[in-house]
Amino acid sequence: MDRRLSVVEHELELNLVLSPERSVPVPARLSYGSHDPYAVHITFHLDTGTPVTWVFSRELLVEGTFRPCGQGDVRIWPTRAGRRSVLCLALTSPAGDALLEAPLPAVAAWLERAHRLVPPGSELAVLDLDSSLAELLA
Repeated sequence: MDRRLSVVEHELELNLVLSPERSVPVPARLSYGSHDPYAVHITFHLDTGTPVTWVFSRELLVEGTFRPCGQGDVRIWPTRAGRRSVLCLALTSPAGDALLEAPLPAVAAWLERAHRLVPPGSELAVLDLDSSLAELLA
């Protein structure tokens, strides 16, 4: 298997929290690839027709499934919404702030697949730094 071309993706529906009483569904895709083993990508499919992608540390997402973490642009924490376990993602950008809720079991299952692709601690081993350096210097 060519690990450099391996990707783990999952389509899911998040809730954009507008107020404590109101939220709207937002289709999204979680993506993790061995070509960028330290990062996760979340692409939001908005009504604007142009998807919005956020990229941040896989380790941050993992930690956020257990306890509040992050600072600045990305903050993540687990909580409950009624009877459901959810993962809250607070995102801040120059365009504004967003609070999203993702189904925690779905995110945790996807992270488990990403960990099977590239186990934590082995990220550096899947990077082909010699080829990348040779390409830059060519």
